[in-house]
Amino acid sequence: MLPDKNVYLIGFMGTGKTVAGKLLADRLGRSFVEMDEEIERREGKKIVDIFSQRGEDYFRKVEKLVLKEIAGKNNLVVSCGGGVVIDPENLKILKETGIVVRLDADCGVIYERTKKHTHRPLLNVADPQAKIKEILDKRERFYRQAHHSIDTSFIPVNRVVEKIVEILEK
Repeated sequence: MLPDKNVYLIGFMGTGKTVAGKLLADRLGRSFVEMDEEIERREGKKIVDIFSQRGEDYFRKVEKLVLKEIAGKNNLVVSCGGGVVIDPENLKILKETGIVVRLDADCGVIYERTKKHTHRPLLNVADPQAKIKEILDKRERFYRQAHHSIDTSFIPVNRVVEKIVEILEK
């Protein structure tokens, strides 16, 4: 019997949170929530535009409000924004209201998966691979606090979903 807690997928962009999350939600018969999409819907603009027009601090405030609302529900599969965990209060909310699964991947794999995406505001820089490593290094201590971790670098998404289901069934 699976717990009715939410399943929160955390990790850096390009680790497969959204793709795996949608498949996992289908597999479990749960609703899927993509936090960044929810923020865009509420704000009426793309994440990249929120960052450029209002700044990261504003984005993080909206992100916290969305997380608190999501955390008040059960039986969801949630793809969290990559930086949601850098706020200790957010991390506490995630851990108390759900099962937190970190999806991880090698820097090179992340770069290959994200290099064509212009909607990634944190990677719109001269050397995106160096930026990926820098951000991963800064966030590692937060990501490490997940209940479980899966490296998605070289396994297909259906295997990622199977691993998450195995975790939930224990």
